[in-house]
Amino acid sequence: MTESDLREWFAARIPPGWFSGPPEIQVDGDEILVTGRLPGAAAADDAGREARIAQFREESREQRMRIAEEGQRKFRKKVSWGAAIGDLEEAFTTLSLPVMTRLRQPERQVLDTLIAAGVARSRSEALNWCVRLVAEKQAEWLKDLKSALQAVEKARAKGPKP
Repeated sequence: MTESDLREWFAARIPPGWFSGPPEIQVDGDEILVTGRLPGAAAADDAGREARIAQFREESREQRMRIAEEGQRKFRKKVSWGAAIGDLEEAFTTLSLPVMTRLRQPERQVLDTLIAAGVARSRSEALNWCVRLVAEKQAEWLKDLKSALQAVEKARAKGPKP
């Protein structure tokens, strides 16, 4: 299933008027996250945008859950939702998965420094903070990597089948 197929599948099920354009769809090995821009209210303050997202979340809950259940059966991945207005984006009921890693003392010391400084409450939270920081500071580089990986996937798809 390609990202284009996913977009078409969701577009056929999302009611007209929910979003001001096609939703953004992010996929990994475990989850499909569908995030749409809500129409209007972009100029509202943070409290107004938060209230509008909360209203959408509540009013669309039943339909979103129905679409998610169908998608989960079809794609065998958790389907999560989100909404955005202006620069405010909120994801609803997304997966939070534990990731096991082995860190040597220098890496553990970095995490422990973040805890001691009050940036994080635990090593898990500190590691999460580090990952978000890399995503923020290296966004262009990560985008280039994703593009390169997509090119590799296309080349593999054209290659010989086992």
